[in-house]
Amino acid sequence: MSSDLAKLQCHPRQVALWQNAQQQLLNSRHAPALAGYRNLVQRFPAVAQLWFELGMAAAGELNFELAEQAFGRAEQLAAQDVSMLVLLGQQYHRLRRLVLARSCFERAVAAEPSSVHARLSLAAWYERELRLDDAWNCVEACAAEHPRDLQVACVRALLLHRKGRNAEAERVLREVINGGSQDPNIRFSSRHLLGVVLDQLGEYREAMRWLCEGKAVARQLADTGRMERDYDLADKRRRELLAELKPEMVRRWQSEAAGPPAERRLAFLGGHPRSGTTLLEQVLGAHPDILAFDESEAFANEVWHALAPMNAGQALTARALDALPANRRNQLANRYFRSLSREYPARNQTGVLLDKNPSPTAALHLWLRLFAGLKVVIALRDPRDVVLSCFFQNLMVTPTNANFLSLERTAKHYADLMDVWLRVRELGGFDWLETRYEKVVANLEPEGRRVTEFLGLTWHSNQAQYHTVSQPRFVFSPTYNAANQPVHTRAIGRWQNYVEALEPIQARLAPYCRAFGY
Repeated sequence: MSSDLAKLQCHPRQVALWQNAQQQLLNSRHAPALAGYRNLVQRFPAVAQLWFELGMAAAGELNFELAEQAFGRAEQLAAQDVSMLVLLGQQYHRLRRLVLARSCFERAVAAEPSSVHARLSLAAWYERELRLDDAWNCVEACAAEHPRDLQVACVRALLLHRKGRNAEAERVLREVINGGSQDPNIRFSSRHLLGVVLDQLGEYREAMRWLCEGKAVARQLADTGRMERDYDLADKRRRELLAELKPEMVRRWQSEAAGPPAERRLAFLGGHPRSGTTLLEQVLGAHPDILAFDESEAFANEVWHALAPMNAGQALTARALDALPANRRNQLANRYFRSLSREYPARNQTGVLLDKNPSPTAALHLWLRLFAGLKVVIALRDPRDVVLSCFFQNLMVTPTNANFLSLERTAKHYADLMDVWLRVRELGGFDWLETRYEKVVANLEPEGRRVTEFLGLTWHSNQAQYHTVSQPRFVFSPTYNAANQPVHTRAIGRWQNYVEALEPIQARLAPYCRAFGY
């Protein structure tokens, strides 16, 4: 314990001030939290945790330079603290400071080479960077010291799967499951991954069985019942708002809304998750005049969470959205563009800002209220393939992702989100384009050219070779492992391997198959 931390803990008033700053940080009141932390680090400059929390408050205030400085100071003070170094790596990741993130994970291993937490955190990072050999070496070193650790075995199985060695991965995973771990995270991840591996091996019936068993374990990791209720309430409120909107409202909004920074155009690439948005973003982002943002937090943090709901006890209504004052709209738009700037702080070119993120499709009405001249691209894919692919994802359990713990809820989520698109498309008053995953993978250039021209640009030769024209990009989407691979058609019609499992939800999806021509 540092002498400053000991001194702080001996002063009840300072501890109270720290607790107050932490509460403000938890409630996203970043400005007062930042002021509190500034005062605390002046008095106790050697407390790493204070600098870490100051960095989080600064990031929330979109002061990314200060956030990076604060995290750097925490890193200096906690040079031997594995847990703090891993947390700092995660925060650098959120700031899109990828070199600094990797450095923290590497420093954690150097500080305590025998730490399973440090080794597996670094291995996970290497795997995200598609550095599979480095990840493998990291896990093997960990396994040599901890041969009976089931978490290590799970990560080893994941890397075997990533390397295409699925039969070996299956063997490891069955050993983990037979080990009878009581850790729900291990029980979930081993069963879920076994389902994924068996799918690759063509054992579809057993794959679905293990997947469902894993999802049942995942329900124990959080209060998923409450999450589902919160999600359903938000969906109900959104449907009520959309029903009240009028076409003339949207037309007027587009004339009133703010535009992107000078000489730039803003485009939103959405659709349901697993509809091919990441592939299309990679193709479009290879164009030199398109600045593509992969799963940015900017819209969710600065607009969506601020407006819907407006406060804990009141839902956003169409009337309130229509009456949103110009100064408030401009404030939200400006914060959105400032938040985006964390991604490419040194670039200031003309062209198109392309924000790819499927989930904010549910808030298309907010996009249209704030941004004039917005171009909307919606990725479509066979609804049955979409639902199946979502069900196969291993995602952190959140009020949205809790829907992907059963096929029935996954189909409901698909219907909820695509109903937003169908309603907003019906209202009109903005520029939009639908594109099909099946067309992109079957014949990349014609469909890619069509979308590129919709954005006001001409097709560039880089786009056809998006996966080879430069060093592989770090991909923030959950489908990062497939993003830098050549286009293929293997996923088309995948749902047919699971006809029996999908039978109970076919009727729910049928209207969307008709609406989108599947």
